[in-house]
Amino acid sequence: MPPRRRPQFKPLPIADILQKIMKKQGIPVPGASTSLRRVWSEAVGPQIAAQTLPEQIRRGVLSVKVASSVWMHQLQFLKKDILQKFNSLYGEGTVQSLQFSIGEVPASHPGNDPVVPLSTWISCLKERDERLMTESLAAVNDPELRDILKRVMIREISRRRFLQQRKGR
Repeated sequence: MPPRRRPQFKPLPIADILQKIMKKQGIPVPGASTSLRRVWSEAVGPQIAAQTLPEQIRRGVLSVKVASSVWMHQLQFLKKDILQKFNSLYGEGTVQSLQFSIGEVPASHPGNDPVVPLSTWISCLKERDERLMTESLAAVNDPELRDILKRVMIREISRRRFLQQRKGR
């Protein structure tokens, strides 16, 4: 009978350990640059920005901390659109892929701007839009996520209508 194997533990990156120690000691932790956070927030919107924290761009990969596995799963579906929007704001070809990992997202980072009221965006919606949104969101069980997705959908539909109106002029 072969000897028993010991369970293997994954070592933590030294950067994560130092970051935790620095936070506990009240030492400011160097994070992503302000411009990276600003562009990320503009690319994804305030709701997603509040649940995420861009950390760094390394070799064309943007590393982003995400508050929960539910958010990480949802962002996987939006990855292509986020990447396209981010590159259009930050610089074409800067980022080739996004890497999401679950981690601590501080409640007071710059991406946590106040939420724009729905009434600002709802004026552009048509009855058909509301029906399609209701049908699409029926499958989402988490009420907080459903509300956030609804806001994103309303904002995107409104943005598209606005752009269509501008083209028509």
